[in-house]
Amino acid sequence: MGELTVEKLSKSFDNVPVLDNVSLHCAQGELLVLLGPSGCGKSTLLRLVAGLEEPDNGEIYLAGRRIDHLSPRERNVALVFQNYSLYPHMSVEKNLAFPLKVARVDRRTIRERVQHVAQLVGMETMLTKKPGQLSGGQRQRVALGRAIIRQPELFLLDEPLSNLDADLRVRMRREIVRLQKKLQVATIHVTHDQAEALTMADRIAVLNEGRLQQVGTPDQLYNHPANLFVAEFIGQPRMNILKGRIERQLLYPFGLSLLNRMVKAPGAEVLIGIRPEAVQLRPDGEYEATAASCEYLGDHYVAALDFQDSRLICSHLRRTLELGQRVRFHVDASDLHFFDPSGGQNLEPQ
Repeated sequence: MGELTVEKLSKSFDNVPVLDNVSLHCAQGELLVLLGPSGCGKSTLLRLVAGLEEPDNGEIYLAGRRIDHLSPRERNVALVFQNYSLYPHMSVEKNLAFPLKVARVDRRTIRERVQHVAQLVGMETMLTKKPGQLSGGQRQRVALGRAIIRQPELFLLDEPLSNLDADLRVRMRREIVRLQKKLQVATIHVTHDQAEALTMADRIAVLNEGRLQQVGTPDQLYNHPANLFVAEFIGQPRMNILKGRIERQLLYPFGLSLLNRMVKAPGAEVLIGIRPEAVQLRPDGEYEATAASCEYLGDHYVAALDFQDSRLICSHLRRTLELGQRVRFHVDASDLHFFDPSGGQNLEPQ
């Protein structure tokens, strides 16, 4: 089994940069999620690693050997697409066996590995079925099984859950994590769904416009975002961002002391980030706001509050608010994030 290292990878199409000097590492047994909006370069990076595209610059190493000059077949990498890519005229058993037949593995070994992998993905009772007779989740299990059966050094999953309904997505992401931890194979999973990334990943790599924004654990990205893009992209509802200023170690518009914070602001003006759950409604709150809207989400409410010249989203409320209702709220200085208004970088050392 191996680990993947990508060094200074760049790729353009028709002189339009898609990836710009990206370096990444995925350790053996790690599940690394590539997260970012559509068109940010996630799938292109996966295709470069798989050998379906050639990089303009950079190097790719798998298990210590350079592979960017090798054909896809020589790389020992398995790629699973969102559209399953199963052969419709073949049974589940034949779909699973196909990669081994192409590799000219003997029949006995094929039979044994098909049975083993079918049990791993929970399809042992469906071996005679054809893809058209299976549900979306079952087809995705077969696609995963066909990748597993090759015993690759690296799994590449390109939005494999995007065609499934919400409930099945939740179950399948648990299943993928279970399989990945059992097999202990380095895995890169591409998604634009932050909930998928946060629940599945050992680490997350956030891309935007072809550039790597931050790599870290889900907790690191949520609680210590490197810049404004990561701060707003990770978290639902999105982080509140409002204009502020620091004067004599006091933060306005809240008047909070920052004596215990290492905020390296280039000037007085800053952007303040507040997670919606950190806006605490309570009768003794220091600040007053007006309810602009309130949405019911089943187990809690989410409200929009007008505070001075800003709008704050407040989540996890246990009661509804009436439009125009005056409320009081509290924010703790330890829950605030600070960003450079010009470049968006986090102003506190990580």
